[in-house]
Amino acid sequence: MSEDTNILDELSKGSCMGLDALDIIMKKVKDKDFYKVLEKGYKDYNIIKQKIDEIYPKYSDKEPHETNAMNKAMTWYGIEIKTLTDESNSKIAELLLQGVNMGIIEGRKMLNNKKTNKEIKELINNYVKMQELFADDIKNYL
Repeated sequence: MSEDTNILDELSKGSCMGLDALDIIMKKVKDKDFYKVLEKGYKDYNIIKQKIDEIYPKYSDKEPHETNAMNKAMTWYGIEIKTLTDESNSKIAELLLQGVNMGIIEGRKMLNNKKTNKEIKELINNYVKMQELFADDIKNYL
């Protein structure tokens, strides 16, 4: 498996995790403005995921890696436990920010990989920038 395929798989898993988490969290949010921020984040993750799915066949004849049922269940369980006694915007923003920051860190590490071609590097850059903007929006609800 090529380095480019590995990177696409990591981006795909990160995008899927973001989509899974937002799908769960958006059901808890009652604030309309915050919901709109989350909805935009969901759309942005989906755009990245669609781009990965579009270019992946150039690098592999397999399907991009996604989160499996166990990871989805763990995401759901983690969110449920952490919001059991506090479903405030601040708590939800804190949880999201922790996840988004992990994605930013992993994306930045991938960007430092000099072996990546221009198309993949641009996708990583878009992924990181999207998450940085999302993080800035989320911070307003801490």
